[in-house]
Amino acid sequence: MEPRCRSPACLFLLLLGACGFFQSYAVEVEVKDASNTTCLYAKWMMKFLIRYETNSSDYKNITLDLPSNVTHDGSVCGNDTQAALVALQFGEGHSWSNNFTKTNETYQGDFVTFTYNTNDTAVFPDAKRKGPITVVVKDSMLPVHLNNVYVCHNADSFETENVIQIFWNVTLQAFVQNGTISKRESRCRADTPTSAPTVLPTIANVTTASTSTLSPTPTSVPKPVENPDTGNYSLKSGNKTCLLATVGLQLNVSKDKPVLININPKTTTADGTCGNTTATLRLNDGNSTSIAFTFVVKNTSANVPKFYLKEVNVTLFNHLNGSVISNADNNNFSKWDTFLGSSYMCRKEQTLEINENLQIHTFNLWIQPFLVKENKFSTAQECSLDDDSILVPIVVGASLACLIAIIVVAYIIGRRKSYAGYQTL
Repeated sequence: MEPRCRSPACLFLLLLGACGFFQSYAVEVEVKDASNTTCLYAKWMMKFLIRYETNSSDYKNITLDLPSNVTHDGSVCGNDTQAALVALQFGEGHSWSNNFTKTNETYQGDFVTFTYNTNDTAVFPDAKRKGPITVVVKDSMLPVHLNNVYVCHNADSFETENVIQIFWNVTLQAFVQNGTISKRESRCRADTPTSAPTVLPTIANVTTASTSTLSPTPTSVPKPVENPDTGNYSLKSGNKTCLLATVGLQLNVSKDKPVLININPKTTTADGTCGNTTATLRLNDGNSTSIAFTFVVKNTSANVPKFYLKEVNVTLFNHLNGSVISNADNNNFSKWDTFLGSSYMCRKEQTLEINENLQIHTFNLWIQPFLVKENKFSTAQECSLDDDSILVPIVVGASLACLIAIIVVAYIIGRRKSYAGYQTL
């Protein structure tokens, strides 16, 4: 979690916090594995500023603090193939979670999920929309070396969809080695030796939800996200491989204010069905995301069978209870078209628009959903984006056109000068 509190609303809230106006409890979570060994430790303070619509169609801003009786059911240690997860439940149906992924050398936060329940009348006494509302935001935490503890005393915030989440006094270590919290620290950028820890809310005896009259939060520029890792997936029918896929996947869950989520191949499993005319590849990233690709076979005018991508379904789940946050489907695609018995390849980035609020970006795609032989891809039909050879005739043609134009212009100018000379004589 790197500090990025920039909006006037967030800064105003922090100023009030520095004065002691808002108070909050500290949260401490220690997750242990089956052998009762500590595998994840986190201690931090946080609060939420939420803007909601009232029954009279105006808007209010409330500050939601953590109570003293917070539970952390659903928190998991994580491993090489599964993300670690810190999960909290508090109040009347509110929950928060942050998952962490790792490489051979580092770990870092992936994305944060916050659900607030407007049925909680003590916090939202006049909310027009009733029920749980979930927001998802990409974690800005930089990679931390394994066996280092991440420390950030200064304030950090995430702003998205009418919610500002504010954190401070963070101490965290995911994928703890040998059950012992490390003595080595990795500090956030704001915690420089010359900056004193932010003096923010202290531990309180009473927790209240207070209202304020802050203006709507402005749109913030999302932090660029690296391209996703490429995963290798396959399906079998009996003992024979019937589908092969290699692809890097990235979700864009909002076009207006992008939240980019990379699908992690290390935590993603594949299942689905194979058939003679239809095939479905379903990819499940832990307990958070499910993406299903459906391919069909068609006959062309020349009666030569081809396959293509027809449908994509995306489901986002709540980490804590498995409930569906969002579901989107588009069954009108006609993408990745090639001859049956061949494979389709596109190394460049492509975009599949599921609906106006959800896109899938694909990278390094290589797919064969039918007639796989000897567990290998057949000859690939490459997409036009990968076909650099088409640039050669274009460049040559453009160069020749420019050369001809120069010759014609030079010829005309020469003719005019010669004509002028004859007139003088």
